[in-house]
Amino acid sequence: MIREPAISKQAEVSFNDELLILVDEEDNVTGYDRKLNVHQGSGMLHRAFSIFLFSPCHRVLLQQRSEQKPLWPLYWSNSVCSHPRKGEDCETAAVRRLREELGVTTGLEMLFRFHYSAEFGSKGSEHELCKVFAGCVDIDYPIVANRNEVSDWEWLTIDELESRIASRPQQFTPWLLLEWAV
Repeated sequence: MIREPAISKQAEVSFNDELLILVDEEDNVTGYDRKLNVHQGSGMLHRAFSIFLFSPCHRVLLQQRSEQKPLWPLYWSNSVCSHPRKGEDCETAAVRRLREELGVTTGLEMLFRFHYSAEFGSKGSEHELCKVFAGCVDIDYPIVANRNEVSDWEWLTIDELESRIASRPQQFTPWLLLEWAV
């Protein structure tokens, strides 16, 4: 089911100079660095999170990343993904980012954490220790997508998503493919 996105002209919510949290593989803080630096080359291991929003009728909300994104622009991904900033825990950051990107407020439950790395050609990389959250909203919840972050969005059934992943995996972010496989 495709729905026309309500695109908001909200302010920028993501900045190259925001300080991200560098960690080791056990999630111990090792330092902080600017987002731009963290994603260069093969990337520095940092905290991140992903959110999957599900509806009571067993659909999942995907977003198409904005064409302004330096890494994986216009790729389809989970409902929201981002990073906690220096001084912020993942849970607080996830709630904040859900509101900033989609205008959604709902409870979130952490499902699992995993470590991955993915390069986007010569443009940069993700190297993340990522917490994956799930939340529930009604399919009629008024999504207000931030145009700086989201190009489009769509509610899919689980079967529709799995069929698309099987037939066109190159349209999805690498972290969505890894998370969905768990």
